[in-house]
Amino acid sequence: MTSSAIDLDRLLKLRLVVARFGEMDLAKWWNTKGQLGRLGAATLRRGFPRTHRFAQARAVFAVAAHRCAEVFDHPGSLTLWRLPEATEEEFEARWEQWLDNATDWAPFFAKLETLPGSDLVATLRGSDLVTDNDVAAYGKLRRSAEGRAVPLPGVYAGTEQDVALLALGFARGEPGALAVPYAKRADE
Repeated sequence: MTSSAIDLDRLLKLRLVVARFGEMDLAKWWNTKGQLGRLGAATLRRGFPRTHRFAQARAVFAVAAHRCAEVFDHPGSLTLWRLPEATEEEFEARWEQWLDNATDWAPFFAKLETLPGSDLVATLRGSDLVTDNDVAAYGKLRRSAEGRAVPLPGVYAGTEQDVALLALGFARGEPGALAVPYAKRADE
């Protein structure tokens, strides 16, 4: 397997922030309520003392991916939850390393518990997960005519900015009104 051009630790953090932001106690995009918050941590800590935060993440990622596919599932598109197979395989392979170093991730997960739910762009920027260039490119993104999707320009090239825009594009949604950012596959 070739090494991904994507920083997988950053991808995990982007997915975590968007997943937390979309929960029912914040943006109301998918049907989890505080799973990545204090309630979710308290609920799963007993059964998974060392890895409960990653169990929380798995659950919310699955719900978010399912909800996004319900709202917008265009053939030949990629989303934050469905990247090219090689990237997803590398992400999955990295999971064990993250579990082995779960304590290193505790501060990031602790921040997620108290994530402010009003401005996804500011949250991503404040977490140093997106750059000024990413935010400038986000400024050009618009929701589709039916309001369910946010198309990225061009085709997915597997760059850090592509992944950042797939996360930032969620900010084009509104509370209770999910808009799914997507990129066209280069091979379609």
